[in-house]
Amino acid sequence: METRHALWLVLALPAAGAALCPLLRTRDGMLRWALGVVAATAAASAVCIRAVFATGPLRVGGLLHLDSLSAYHLGVMMAVFLLASLYSITYFRHETFTRGGAIRYGGLWLGSLGTMALALLSNNLGLMWVGIEATTLLTALLITVHRSPAALEAMWKYLLTCSVGIAFAFMGTLLVAAAGAKAREALVWTSLRDAAATLDVGTLKLGFLFLLVGYGTKSGLAPMHSWLPDAHSQAPAPVSAIFSGFMLNSALYCILRYVPLVESATGGSGWSHRLLVLFGLLSIVVSAAFITFQNDLKRLLAYSSVEHLGIIALGAGLGGLGAFAALFHTLNHSVCKTLGFFCAGRLGQLHGTQDMRRMGGSLRSSPVWGTGLLAAVLALIGMTPFAIFMSELLIVRAAIDTRSIVSLVVFLAGTGTVFVAALRHAVRMAWGDPVGERPPARATPLDVALVAMPLGVILVLGLWLPGPLARAIEGAAAVIRGGRP
Repeated sequence: METRHALWLVLALPAAGAALCPLLRTRDGMLRWALGVVAATAAASAVCIRAVFATGPLRVGGLLHLDSLSAYHLGVMMAVFLLASLYSITYFRHETFTRGGAIRYGGLWLGSLGTMALALLSNNLGLMWVGIEATTLLTALLITVHRSPAALEAMWKYLLTCSVGIAFAFMGTLLVAAAGAKAREALVWTSLRDAAATLDVGTLKLGFLFLLVGYGTKSGLAPMHSWLPDAHSQAPAPVSAIFSGFMLNSALYCILRYVPLVESATGGSGWSHRLLVLFGLLSIVVSAAFITFQNDLKRLLAYSSVEHLGIIALGAGLGGLGAFAALFHTLNHSVCKTLGFFCAGRLGQLHGTQDMRRMGGSLRSSPVWGTGLLAAVLALIGMTPFAIFMSELLIVRAAIDTRSIVSLVVFLAGTGTVFVAALRHAVRMAWGDPVGERPPARATPLDVALVAMPLGVILVLGLWLPGPLARAIEGAAAVIRGGRP
């Protein structure tokens, strides 16, 4: 089988796994089945990713296209889903979870994986939009795995807000197709890229504005982020992990796909870059304000996602080194936020609350999960020697190189505010006085591995960036800059 045919496997395996979930007889059997399907999908993805970085882009007609940018995001997605699938086994061991609930969860879980993969692999911009829309419908139902009035409210808020956003993205997609009327195939990304000089600039700019607002809503950029804190606070921790760990990235990826088209058509004017910088800075400032006065742990992590997606948008908007820094930050944030939600979920189960004022002494109540949460918060606020510090430092350097002084000042002020506010929360949770005495929770080897693996990654990447990974990030950044992968 040709390597490019493995692209179909990346889409087919999750779909087949979701369809077969009702045949599983036990709750644990279903969760292990889901893990097995994710692992098989990861293996197929690895074959495709290696082929891309060894020989160049893979393409299947005008439908599927895997280049350095999509391959990099595919790798990040599979890492997050593998970790979150393992964590689901641990998390739901401590939850009331029926066989029917497990079947529903497994089907939606694998379906979400397949639709996110579709968004990444699509060469057709309409098909990419379909992937993001399908992701919205499937992940909305994952929010209500634990049925409660608050979860239902969060689900409807997510559905309504993101549906409006996706409608904007649909209009943007149509406008871009209209701008590319002279291209051979007006909805195929590679065709538009090759015919960038013939695109109608006015229509293309208007389309990009719609796309930025539309996909920006799904990625949680301020001020379109209102659904995100409610959805994260009510969803089960594994679902929150894939929300912040990758789903937000997939929507921002869609925006980044259009940046080289706009810049090529406008002669490298930086028009789309300035918009990304604006929304990125606004997201950092808004998140800083909410994090300062936050008491709910999962909502704090949700607003942290708004901040870090803003940082990624800022880096991409600065261009040059900033594009490399943004993609490096994408990986760092995904791994770190996955760890954060893992620990928040288990500590919430142990303490019976997500109120940080009642979660003091987490290092004593659970040394493994408490240590993981402390490390995750320290990493998210940019403490050395964690990897997020390095990617943020690269963004500072990119701002200095481009003489974006105002952006640099706002970035430092916003992240500095988050640093102080989140550090105060972290210290109180780690060493504060507990509400009620409880014996230390026992950790299984799987628990230790789920903390140690992501923590090890963000520590190693903070000290050393392996050559193959650096080349992969540079290849992906070249696509954003308008170069050929």
